[in-house]
Amino acid sequence: MGQIKIRSARFDEPEVVELVAENMRDLSERYGGSGDDTPVAAAHFVLPAGEFLVAVRDDDGRLLASAGWRRHGNDAELKRMFTRAEARGQGLARRMLAAIEESARAAGCGRVILETGDKQPEAIALYESAGYERIEDFGYYAGQSGVLSYAKKI
Repeated sequence: MGQIKIRSARFDEPEVVELVAENMRDLSERYGGSGDDTPVAAAHFVLPAGEFLVAVRDDDGRLLASAGWRRHGNDAELKRMFTRAEARGQGLARRMLAAIEESARAAGCGRVILETGDKQPEAIALYESAGYERIEDFGYYAGQSGVLSYAKKI
């Protein structure tokens, strides 16, 4: 797999929409339904309100991963973190998470917060190994079984 660069992207770019749809299919296979009913809009990911990042393979321009953050008070809420199956196991998700933290820090956020679910053990392992700690549930799925919320000061 050639070089991979991380860049900012519009959430409504056709290739990004396709990648996010793949993410929703993955979540749907794990949890049922649509995968995630959290309201998300392209405007949430436009600086200074947030940013959406993608990992792009240099040799063919294929999007391999995504992650975005949007403001939640003084925090940056991580949304739509996803790595395509073909690119997993190579540290790309960790690179994406670090890029999100850097972007949010540069925008003045004090921590990154996120919701995940108990059927995503690889995501939980990544967040915990990157220094995220459990917090009280806060988002769209707060209070529902299987929801795990995390935060990290940045």
